[in-house]
Amino acid sequence: MELPSEITDLLPEADVLTGADLIGGSGSNRRYWRLTFGSGPSLIATLGTNRDENEAFFYLAGKLADAGVNVPRVIGVSPCRMAYLQTDVGNSALFDCLERTDLIEKAIDMLARAQQTPSIDYGRCYPVAEMDRRAVMWDLNYFKYCFLKTCPGIEIDEPALEDDFESLAEIILTAEPRGFMIRDFQSRNVMIGDDGEPWLIDFQGGRRGPAHYDVASFLWQARAGFSDALRSEMVGRYCEARRIDEREFRAKLPYFVVLRLLQALGAYGFRGRFEGKEHFIRSIPPALASLAATLNGLDSLPELTALSNQLQQN
Repeated sequence: MELPSEITDLLPEADVLTGADLIGGSGSNRRYWRLTFGSGPSLIATLGTNRDENEAFFYLAGKLADAGVNVPRVIGVSPCRMAYLQTDVGNSALFDCLERTDLIEKAIDMLARAQQTPSIDYGRCYPVAEMDRRAVMWDLNYFKYCFLKTCPGIEIDEPALEDDFESLAEIILTAEPRGFMIRDFQSRNVMIGDDGEPWLIDFQGGRRGPAHYDVASFLWQARAGFSDALRSEMVGRYCEARRIDEREFRAKLPYFVVLRLLQALGAYGFRGRFEGKEHFIRSIPPALASLAATLNGLDSLPELTALSNQLQQN
């Protein structure tokens, strides 16, 4: 396959390119290639779609690496800042080896370390500096318009749904502790390197936010299928690593699970139903089941609970 000129201009002159394989980026419009050479390690070439998003990736990669978090190293950036080369951290995702509890534990430890990355200038994050009320409502409306409104036969009490959205947003925005929130911390975005260690590859959407969100994203990822026992054990491990009050953390965590599942369903609706990406369609049933199970343990989101029950029966 012919590579874009923005990438070929970045190739090391001292080696011969022997392969350029397009690799998946299922939730994004960015394009990735694994480049192999006559000698030396393979590299990952990326052609982005948004310069500000790329700049956030470059900046956060440096900050996370300085904090001791395993992330790819950016080794070349095009003059237009739209293409770049990074080190290849492997082609095996944690999602493909979820039976390895030791790797899940290492990923949780990596999350705790990443969230405490010091001295981040959140003004350099993309697309927003912080998970504020507007950002929360973006996620909730993403679910409403890209998923819920595309489900035939579902009866929605709009004022009641907005009341639940407001209640959920209030809980989310008052949760502590806050710090660097990776935003899409899930097992497909954690690679297992040749060293057997987890490597974080998707963090360009990171921002300041509550710690609970990443924990919910990881442990309640729809298709990961973690058991309740494993989830509970990993929440305890995370709280110990962060040295935070486990009881207080667990009290608010279910609301973040609801928020994350709603956001994920919005993405599944958009990427699956509108863009026709089958992987996202397959993720809808387990996400709905997880949402129903979580909402059944809460009594403060009645309209979302009623809608969840409708969706399960639809």
